[in-house]
Amino acid sequence: MTTMTDSSVREFKMPDVGEGLTEAEILKWYVQPGDTVTDGQVVCEVETAKAAVELPIPYDGVVRELHFPEGTTVDVGTSIIAVAVGDGAAAAAEPVQEAVADTPAAEEEAKPVARQPVLVGYGVSTSSTRRRPRKGAQAPAAAQAASAAVQAEINGHGPAAPAAPVAPAAPAGGDRPLAKPPVRKLAKDLGVDLATVVPSGPDGVITREDVHAAVAAATPAAAPEPAPAAAVSAPSPAAAPASRDTARETRVPVKGVRKATAAAMVGSAFTAPHVTEFVTVDVTRTMKLVEELKQDKEYTGLRVNPLLLIAKALLVAIKRNPDVNASWDEAAQEIVVKHYVNLGIAAATPRGLIVPNIKDAHAQTLPQLAGSLGELVTTAREGKTSPSAMQGGTVTITNVGVFGVDTGTPILNPGESAILAVGAIKLQPWVHKGKVKPRQVTTLALSFDHRLVDGELGSKVLADVAAVLEQPKRLISWA
Repeated sequence: MTTMTDSSVREFKMPDVGEGLTEAEILKWYVQPGDTVTDGQVVCEVETAKAAVELPIPYDGVVRELHFPEGTTVDVGTSIIAVAVGDGAAAAAEPVQEAVADTPAAEEEAKPVARQPVLVGYGVSTSSTRRRPRKGAQAPAAAQAASAAVQAEINGHGPAAPAAPVAPAAPAGGDRPLAKPPVRKLAKDLGVDLATVVPSGPDGVITREDVHAAVAAATPAAAPEPAPAAAVSAPSPAAAPASRDTARETRVPVKGVRKATAAAMVGSAFTAPHVTEFVTVDVTRTMKLVEELKQDKEYTGLRVNPLLLIAKALLVAIKRNPDVNASWDEAAQEIVVKHYVNLGIAAATPRGLIVPNIKDAHAQTLPQLAGSLGELVTTAREGKTSPSAMQGGTVTITNVGVFGVDTGTPILNPGESAILAVGAIKLQPWVHKGKVKPRQVTTLALSFDHRLVDGELGSKVLADVAAVLEQPKRLISWA
């Protein structure tokens, strides 16, 4: 997504890399201003609510400006990088001299400042694009200097002993400070008055970073100011931000995968009436089969583990009980029965929980399923799962047993009607052929949407999965 700002500069906008996504966080820039880029070259990596995605630039040119530093969450449709193309590419490679100012002091400040190395991003850069000024008088030079100082401190290379803070100019004509609704909510939650915040965004828009900087600037200056004489007794002020013990607490912004997971789980838990059933089963024969398959030449190089046979057992159970593979369409007031199975596998990654799925898993042979599972797990661990791989799932497996947990009550993935939790496989005393013997035992839990899956249907599915794992030869007789 690009926009022409003049004859030689193109603005590349944050695209919607998934279906209906509204924002993405810039994880890493691979280019800097002055770098030459070619059509199709990856310029940055962004994290959406579903996955990390690399963004290629769709034309040749020279990078003129990066509009946002790393770690910034940007709305879809917002310009993130300016690239000079054609005749403007040569000019963009040279430092841009901005026309300025009303006073000699302002002319001095207008000179471009070399970027300084920082821990995150490429440091502060002066915008080289021309934007329509805000209504009312321009901010005085003192406010501009304060903005630069605050931004420098955010990036970790500000002065060790900052000068006395300069209050920002009040908005002309009594205008409200410019900020997006999420930023206003953040300021309200942190007890920050937006009128006292120095904006650093385009056209004087206050950003999240500005609000956090205002909180950080206020915290060290917590020395109580002398109260006015004869002050009227008032209720205790809400000083929540100042009372936070940053040495004993860590606050992590909710964004990306964590934000999407939270929204999905809340929506699922309070939309679909969940029912969970449990069964404990002897999987000794299944574990023996796993060991035999590992020695089979047909499975050389493939990931063979209990999850493979559990996944196949669930696919067989769905074939025998197809109505469980469905979804509830609230708008149309219909139950949508799927004649295909996109098998989701819940995966814990450094960025959080994701649920990629194997497309048309019902049509795959056991070796094909082993290959698909191996590829899915490897891609997820490397953080390269694409948004399309996490869309269209019909039923999910979550293997909590890898953490030594017996089982759980899993929450449905939105749009699905069933999810199977697999517990740890342990050696336990078990009655086998009339005698108590040590056997490999696990507990399965099936959660289902009671709007479209009755207790009978859910029980049959869980019983069939257990029966296959107890007697894996049923993979042949029931297939």
